[in-house]
Amino acid sequence: MARAFPAVRMALAAIVIGALGACTTSVRNHGFTPGDEDLSTIQIGKDTRATVGNKVGRPSIGGLMADSGWYYVQSRWESRGPLAPKESDRQVLAISFDAQGRVEQIERFGLEQGRVVTLSRRVTDNGVTKSGFVAQMLGNVGRFNPGQFFDDGSRRGRL
Repeated sequence: MARAFPAVRMALAAIVIGALGACTTSVRNHGFTPGDEDLSTIQIGKDTRATVGNKVGRPSIGGLMADSGWYYVQSRWESRGPLAPKESDRQVLAISFDAQGRVEQIERFGLEQGRVVTLSRRVTDNGVTKSGFVAQMLGNVGRFNPGQFFDDGSRRGRL
């Protein structure tokens, strides 16, 4: 019995160490934003897309429009044990260019300033959900052109 007690203590110690190890924070870094040293070499109004690309590298994300700007995104995710990962830090660096392709503005945003913004929403609206069939039929009264019901010959030969 005297020998069984140290074995139990060792097993409990291993379980406690394993449980504590499972609760440690795991950190993952995603993306890249140039540092302040690199950004200080960029001159607003003088540097172009090509020179910015040579100085700090091209980003993997561009603006929605071809000439809008470059966006560098870096985020830090932390997960603790079995809990879902949470974003603990985010840096977004936006470099805007003017019509001639020269640097117009450099902005940096953090997680505290982040908001979900819908930039573009492309949804086809069929209008059926807004009103019923009878309301649509009554709404169309007086909205037709009687000339549409007569063939004036202009559509012959067309599909």
